[in-house]
Amino acid sequence: MSDLALRTEGLTRDFGSMRAVDGLSLEVPAGTIFGFLGPNGAGKTTTIRMLLGLLEPTAGRAEVLGFDVARQADEVRARAGALLEHTGLYAHLTAEENLEFYGRAARMPLKDRRERIRELLTQMGLYERRDELVHTWSRGMRQRLALARALLHRPSLALLDEPTAGLDVMASVEVHNDLTSLVASESVTVFLTTHNMAEAEKLCSQVAVIRHGQLLAVGRPDELQATADNRTVQVAGGPFGSDVLARLRARDDVLAADEGEGELRLQLRHGASTAPLVRVLVECGVAVEEVRRGHASLEDVFVALMGEETSDA
Repeated sequence: MSDLALRTEGLTRDFGSMRAVDGLSLEVPAGTIFGFLGPNGAGKTTTIRMLLGLLEPTAGRAEVLGFDVARQADEVRARAGALLEHTGLYAHLTAEENLEFYGRAARMPLKDRRERIRELLTQMGLYERRDELVHTWSRGMRQRLALARALLHRPSLALLDEPTAGLDVMASVEVHNDLTSLVASESVTVFLTTHNMAEAEKLCSQVAVIRHGQLLAVGRPDELQATADNRTVQVAGGPFGSDVLARLRARDDVLAADEGEGELRLQLRHGASTAPLVRVLVECGVAVEEVRRGHASLEDVFVALMGEETSDA
């Protein structure tokens, strides 16, 4: 078996004069949770649809689970599970009836189908409520059932488009737990799109960042964070009023400025010096007690990449 679950080479998709995905070249290792990160409209959903053979590329190619998407899309879809914008659930069927329907559509044998439905519903804590109509469930419960639906036929790859979008914190945590448990127990590869950086940092062993359809960075979260560590500055002191934040945010060398817990956190552009910023703070009457380079979060990396891409455009 290949060490890669999917590979793209120069993958491009145009919609008229708009280029949604622009020369995307990417490799996703098998058996990992891979985060595909970007703001709304970055090309994440279009990429997933091309990987599933639902959209034809304008240029380039994609290989998923060893199959060429352009020529063998049916083979890809038979071996991959997908959770796209809509859950694919029938609201006036029960949870069990929904999975039964999809299991029959996938031509799973009766015994295997029933065992798999029980296994997934039990693992996700939904088995005792299997006879309830789906439209009576919370959004979080429906999303977890949709995840079970995507994984019902034991796919080698799950393509999940914003699986926790619109969920509250506890529902998101439950989906996270389901995903990590299933990856560990079934060795499934997960290709996860999101613009939630905290989610990606917690779940993903590798991430890629795109904007306007172009790949900006790829690597392990800690690798990307290390590249941004010297751009994050934390200033202890105060007070940091709205006028101070506005003045800092207006500067070309500052990508982001936020205050919290008595501390100012700055995300700087590459190569920016802290000395001019300290001078601005002193001029604004801020009592600066300490200035230190901080550890960058994945969100800091994302903000830096978006800021650099904008300045280069």
